[in-house]
This record gives sequence, C-alpha cells and structure tokens, in this order.
Amino acid sequence: MDFTGFPVAALDFYDDLEVDNSKSFWEAHRHVYEESVKAPMVALCASLEQEFGAAKVFRPYRDVRFRKDKTPYKTHQGAFVPVGPRRGWYVELSPRGVRVGGGFYASTPAELAAVRAAMADDRSGPSLRRILTKLEKAGFEIGGDTLRTAPRGYDQDHPRIELLRHKTLAVGRSYGFEPVIHTPAVRTLVREDWRTLRPLVRWLDTAMAAAEEPTG
Repeated sequence: MDFTGFPVAALDFYDDLEVDNSKSFWEAHRHVYEESVKAPMVALCASLEQEFGAAKVFRPYRDVRFRKDKTPYKTHQGAFVPVGPRRGWYVELSPRGVRVGGGFYASTPAELAAVRAAMADDRSGPSLRRILTKLEKAGFEIGGDTLRTAPRGYDQDHPRIELLRHKTLAVGRSYGFEPVIHTPAVRTLVREDWRTLRPLVRWLDTAMAAAEEPTG
C-alpha cells in the first residue's frame, strides 16, 4: 500500500472513540481503524524504513492490569523506530492530529545513570545542550518526565541541572489538523523532522549504550 496521508476518517474515529471507548463501538468500527488508521501508519513507516529502520507500530489495546482507568483502547496510534532499547524516533496520530518526535521514553537504572553522567560531563553535556537549543529554535518542544529536585549525587547548582532532572527526554512537534496531514506530503515532514532529530537520537544512543557494554 502506498502512503497517501491520513484520511479524515482516522481523526473522526478517534474523536468517537474518546466518547465511547467500549468493545461494542470498537467491534462495529474495527474496519475504520484497520483501513484509515493502521494501514496508513504501516505504509508511512514502510516508506521511511530504508533510511531510519523498521518501526514498531503499537497495538491499539491498553494494558489495564495495574491501572485504575480500565478503558480498553488507546485513543492514539503510535509508531516507534528504535536505534536501541527505549530510544529512537516516534510518530503519532490522535484526535489532536499528527505529532513527530524523538528521544528516550524509559530506561534501566544503569542507562539513566549513564545518560546523567554524559549530561554532567563537561564535553558531552554542553553538546547536548547545544543540540536542544538548536531544536527549540527550529520549533520543537522539549519534554519528558523530570524530578522536582536534583537527582541523587548531583548538586542543585550544577550548570546543567535542568537536564539532569530528566527521567525521560522527548523532543517533538505537532502538525495538528493542518491539511498536509491528509496528503502524501506529511511523509516529507516526518522524514525531515527525524533527520533534524538525528543528532539528539545519536547522542542518547551513545550515552545509553555505555550502560549496555559488557564489563570484565
């Protein structure tokens, strides 16, 4: 299947799913999800695979085993292209339109320690700050889960404390409901954004990979 954009029916589907997140609605509209949401997302990722790698297109079902919210279905469709465990590029379709991003969404304790060590280092830390500053100037938003205070082992007055507080780091931008998301041209936007995010993804991959290297 060639990628031709995300149809309006995909956004309508998620608008309705937010109102009626039930098995009966899902079963009655499964064909809309398969044809208007999943198929275009798979086609988009396949068209970018040669440059960035194979994507994981996430399942639509929520894991509700340990959650108070028992609604069974996700109200967005995401896809993730990993360069390593828990880090890489991301694209998402939701009732709020299309969003593109990159970063790391989770880590082992060793990986997080390695990321923070790289942030604190006087060579690699300033490099990350420059990357993020450039991305912000290009219109990206810097996000992720953060601590309220300094992480253990680091001073509150560290020159890069705002980076060290991060438990995850996600950088992205939204195209919302812009008409382009319904056309093949949105693929170009995703491709260019992922290319722009490549220095960040590489920095994180280098930092986190240090925690995965065998010792001894």
